[in-house]
Amino acid sequence: MKIIIAPDSFKGSLCAVEVANSINSGIKRVFPNAKTVLLPVGDGGEGTMDTLVAATNGTTKSVSVVGPLGNDVTAKYGILGDTKTCVIEMASASGLDLVPNGKLAPLKATTYGTGQLIKQALDDGYTSFILAIGGSATNDGGAGMLQALGLKILDSNGNEIGYGGGELNKVARIETRELDPRIKKSTFLIASDVKNPLVGANGASHIFGPQKGATPDIVHLLDDNLTHWANEVAKVTGVHLHNLAGAGAAGGIGGAFQAFFPAEMKRGIDVVLEYSNFSSFLQDADLVITGEGKVDSQTASGKTPLGVAQAAMLNGVPTIIIAGTVGDGIEVLHDYGVISVHSIMNKPMTLEESMANAAELLELSAEQVVRVWGSNMHRACANEVPVTP
Repeated sequence: MKIIIAPDSFKGSLCAVEVANSINSGIKRVFPNAKTVLLPVGDGGEGTMDTLVAATNGTTKSVSVVGPLGNDVTAKYGILGDTKTCVIEMASASGLDLVPNGKLAPLKATTYGTGQLIKQALDDGYTSFILAIGGSATNDGGAGMLQALGLKILDSNGNEIGYGGGELNKVARIETRELDPRIKKSTFLIASDVKNPLVGANGASHIFGPQKGATPDIVHLLDDNLTHWANEVAKVTGVHLHNLAGAGAAGGIGGAFQAFFPAEMKRGIDVVLEYSNFSSFLQDADLVITGEGKVDSQTASGKTPLGVAQAAMLNGVPTIIIAGTVGDGIEVLHDYGVISVHSIMNKPMTLEESMANAAELLELSAEQVVRVWGSNMHRACANEVPVTP
């Protein structure tokens, strides 16, 4: 018996590795001799770099950079096991988790540190990049990142604008001649599921600004500023970011990559599965167990459990999802090889209680899930009749 364990993190509770370990412990209670393969994954958000580094036996390097609020932070980038591919996780340098509670500053938060990470990796000789851009605290259109890489973003007096999306209305001229020339000689694969345009009702500010601390008034201000930024970018690149799909990712940094980099955007989970060689582990597998903190109708938009299930289905392997909470609209997941979806909550409890005890609840849930699955498989074999667990 071979079971693949490929979960995402339970955000705010357990990282993907911890989730996989708990599920494995539950399985081993029932099938101690089962072959289990632990492949924690992610969809381009926090933890993606660690997942890819671990899956390929890679390494990491720490770098001191400017954090989202302008203070120095220690970030890191990963080098995959091929020793050629660099993985940069935006959240490491410009992420929400780097902002203390109550200190969210959507007008000032900058992507400068992400640019510094890229520059350091270029200095270290890397030319092949994977950029995981989930979990950002920023709404600056990627301007800070571009400044760190040499782009001159000037106001009407010829001075560099300051940090953050609140400064973008001051942009009077963009000069590209000092933008790091090594960018054009490199490749950049952007891991992101976001299809939102840069501006408008479905743009970066309106959709993602509130979670970064933007009030309704600030949302409108940021959207106006990003519109002005897009106008100026179009003048120098010919790329119109306003309604471009994916340009609104991570506060607009998705647009910066599309306008100034030789970049390709791809669904985050597909990037992780490809580089971790996930399909090869599915050979002779009997079951895949995946999961994340919340599973609902949005999961089918391309989140980790869906991507894992799709890959498993292509190889004829069924998938079970274990989640912290289960919402409405999960029925669509059955069309992608998911045979059942389970919550770890085994009695009435608050979300806080569930998160605090997630490791134990996951282990118990995994045990019960595989007991049922194993029993059904045993009956199917005994009767020589296919039975859907």
